[in-house]
Amino acid sequence: MNILVTGNLGYVGPCVIARLRAAFPGARLIGLDAGYFADALLDPVSLPDQRPDEQILDDVRNFPERRLAGITSVVHLAGISNDPIGNQFEDATRQVNYEATVALAANARRAGATSFVFASSCSVYGFAEDGARTESSAVNPLTAYARSKYSAECALARLAGGDFSITCLRFATACGSSPRLRLDLVLNDFVATAVATGTIRILSDGTPWRPLIDVSDMARAIEWAIARPAADGGEFLAVNAGSNQWNYQVKDLAAGVAAALPGTTIHVNPDAQPDKRSYRVSFDLFRRLAPQHQPVATLNGTIAELVSVLDRAGARSADFDRDRYVRLQALLALKERGLLDAGMRRIPAAAPVEAA
Repeated sequence: MNILVTGNLGYVGPCVIARLRAAFPGARLIGLDAGYFADALLDPVSLPDQRPDEQILDDVRNFPERRLAGITSVVHLAGISNDPIGNQFEDATRQVNYEATVALAANARRAGATSFVFASSCSVYGFAEDGARTESSAVNPLTAYARSKYSAECALARLAGGDFSITCLRFATACGSSPRLRLDLVLNDFVATAVATGTIRILSDGTPWRPLIDVSDMARAIEWAIARPAADGGEFLAVNAGSNQWNYQVKDLAAGVAAALPGTTIHVNPDAQPDKRSYRVSFDLFRRLAPQHQPVATLNGTIAELVSVLDRAGARSADFDRDRYVRLQALLALKERGLLDAGMRRIPAAAPVEAA
C-alpha cells in the first residue's frame, strides 16, 4: 500500500502522517508539499517530518503524472487554506484548490490508484441560520476559498467510478495542537491571544455559529476515508466530517478559553456588521457511516492542550514570533523576500556569481 499525502508539511499533515503510520504500519507514505510553512514548528527537535518514507518538495500544480505510478491512495490536503489568503491570492486559490485538485485526481485514476480523499470544507454552506446543514442542503459558498472547494467537489464527482472511489470530507473548522501550529483559526487564535495578553477580542457580536473539529479527529476521519468501501456511501461521497456536539457560537468558544485561563477578559463588538459566515452543520451521516472513527476530542481538552504547547513555546514572551504561525503573514513574508511570485509559485534562487 502506497499512500501519497499532499500538504504533509502543513497544519493537518503531520497529524495525518502519524495517524496513518500507526493505522497502516506496512504502508509506504510519500509526502508532497511546497514547503511554504516548513519552519512553523513549535518544537523543531521533534522532527515530525521524518515520518514519511519519502518527502517530495514541489508545488502540487507541478506534480507530474509519472510520479503517481504505484500509488494506491491519495490524501489531498494541499491547498490555499483560508479566506484571507483566498481574497488576496484569488487566482492561485482557484489554481491550487480546484484545477490542481482535479488534475491530481484524474492522474491518480489513470495511474491505478483506488481511493482519493479530498479535504473539503463546511464553508461551502456559507450563511445559514435556519437549522443545521446536511449534505442535501443547498450550498452557498461566499468566498474564493469556499467556491474553490465546492468547484473541486463537483468536478471530482465526475471522476469517481470504475474501482476509483472519491471521498470529499467537508471538515468543520480545524482547531487544536499540531507540530506545525496555525494561529489564524478561531479557537487557536483565542487561546493564543489569551495566553499572551489575557484578552480575547471578538470582531463580531459573538453570535455566529461555527462547527469545529480537532486536528487529531480530522486524521481519524481521513484514516476511515482511505479504506472506505464504495458500498458505504457510494463511489463518490461528499460528507460533513465532525461532531454535532462541536457546533458552537463564537462567544461560547471565547468563554471556554476564558474558563481555562482565569482572569481573561473578553471584548465583544456589539456594533459589528453581521458575520456572513454563520452556520451549523449536521454530522449525522458521518456518524452512521464511520461509527468507529468519530471525533473523541473535547473542547476543554483541546483548549488545555493548546495552552500547554503555547506555554512551552514561550507564547507569553514579547519576542514570540506569532506571524510565523499565521498563514497569510507567512506567505507575505516569503513574497517580500523574493521567494514567491504573485501567483504563489516559488522563485528559484539566483545562482551565486563567481569572483573574477
